[in-house]
Amino acid sequence: MKFFSLATTALMAIDPTVAFSPVFKSAVKSHSHVVSDSLLVQWRRQKKTSLPAFVSVTEDSPRNLPAFEEWCTQYGVQKMDGVQLYSEDGLDWQVITTADIPAGTTLLYIPAEMVLSSDRVAQELNSISNGGVADAVQQLGRIGGASSIPKFYLFLKVLMEYEAQENSSFLPWLDSLPRLYYCAVSMTNFCYECLPPLVFNLSRTERVKFDNFLQVIKKVDVISDYIKSNQDVLKWAFNSVYTRTFCHKEGQNADEVVIAPYADMFNHVAVPEVEVYFDGEGNCMAYTLVDVPANSPLRISYGDPTNPSFLFARYGFLDESSPAGFCKMMDIPNTPENVNMGMDPSKMLFFHDTGDISQEVLDVVLYAKVLSNMKYSQDTGEVKKRFYEAHMSGDEQTKAQIHEQYRYEVMKEILNHCNTFLKSLEALEKKSEGKSFDQHPRLPVILQHNEWVKQTFLKVKANVEPLVQQYEGAGGGGFGGGGGFGEVAGYGNDMGWEGGGGQDEYYGGEDYNEEYSY
Repeated sequence: MKFFSLATTALMAIDPTVAFSPVFKSAVKSHSHVVSDSLLVQWRRQKKTSLPAFVSVTEDSPRNLPAFEEWCTQYGVQKMDGVQLYSEDGLDWQVITTADIPAGTTLLYIPAEMVLSSDRVAQELNSISNGGVADAVQQLGRIGGASSIPKFYLFLKVLMEYEAQENSSFLPWLDSLPRLYYCAVSMTNFCYECLPPLVFNLSRTERVKFDNFLQVIKKVDVISDYIKSNQDVLKWAFNSVYTRTFCHKEGQNADEVVIAPYADMFNHVAVPEVEVYFDGEGNCMAYTLVDVPANSPLRISYGDPTNPSFLFARYGFLDESSPAGFCKMMDIPNTPENVNMGMDPSKMLFFHDTGDISQEVLDVVLYAKVLSNMKYSQDTGEVKKRFYEAHMSGDEQTKAQIHEQYRYEVMKEILNHCNTFLKSLEALEKKSEGKSFDQHPRLPVILQHNEWVKQTFLKVKANVEPLVQQYEGAGGGGFGGGGGFGEVAGYGNDMGWEGGGGQDEYYGGEDYNEEYSY
């Protein structure tokens, strides 16, 4: 497929050996951290670029990418020949290349002066506040949002720049941002009713973060009461920050999060072509991990590719490149022993294309469900103990023997889980019938997500069901004397967090999967 740029008005050809040299970096430093308003006005006059006096956040407002690219070029963003922005619909933009790029090539440079760093923004806000920002941050920590504090600073910064409008140095960037988001915070109440349990819990976690921001922003004294009461603006600013920040990247401080204009345009893929990092001075750079042919997208990874539900809740899209997804077994107690057995959503996987089941699913189901739910006897208790000890010591032979003994019970448990979950997806699908996509514009993405999960579970079922039927047709009572399925406790409610300790214990709270926050 050939890509054509719809936004780029002028591409800057550069020699990478010069453009990314220390000499170039020192030249960039001549720009002040906050580009002066007079320079912005002068730039607008010279470039004759159409920038509105007011950036609207209504969902049907267009994104102004030509002005954004001119602004980036004017203030030091450097990119290789062929690297440009592309869109098929004018709404969803991505970075692509129209030229071959070898692996290990630095293709993008963004000077630190243009990077919004939570550390620097915190200093800026506290220097102009009379204590209101500090009070809000302290309250955010008290109500359980301590890990959100760096993003809260960036949230306030976006609101300040939005309120400044044409006096903002970041006006072209603000006007380039999406207005229509599909992530959890933008969903209607009915949208939540159509979510499966895992993505529902993840989405609610995102919503709680937003609600916390709404609660503490009342104390902030660097933003007007009008902005603090404008739900549309607040939601847009929150979504812009949470879908465009980088954290835990090479060169960043431990708790620092940043937004790097232009680098925030990279889309996601499970196996990325590009990596982003920061040097010791805070400059942002991107380089290729593989050879990238001309007319190809340039993408990064936003996080764990085996957790498309998190990516959907946080970013509002379905990652169809994900090879697998969490098996959705959410009724398993979160005990140290179960965790040691592999109870981790990034490990307990159903594979989308093949219907294969990860070893962690088999181990956890055998230990935490089959052996734990069977009628207790000295023999079964001893088997459970031997299985756990074999797992912890790496005795694969003993593990394999016990797995063979209880293979039927494990397969039956997984089949029951698939059937129960597929019925719940069918009910959610029926609930959405006849609903207006105009009133619920996120509903199509939710249905797409649910269909991806459904197809994964159908493939797992197609693999497991013949094994169960084959054994039941033989009239057996359990592989090798495992006691038979009759002694296994009922499947129970697999649609809640029974005994699981809550979503945070599965996902490590707010910080789960935030290596990249696009």
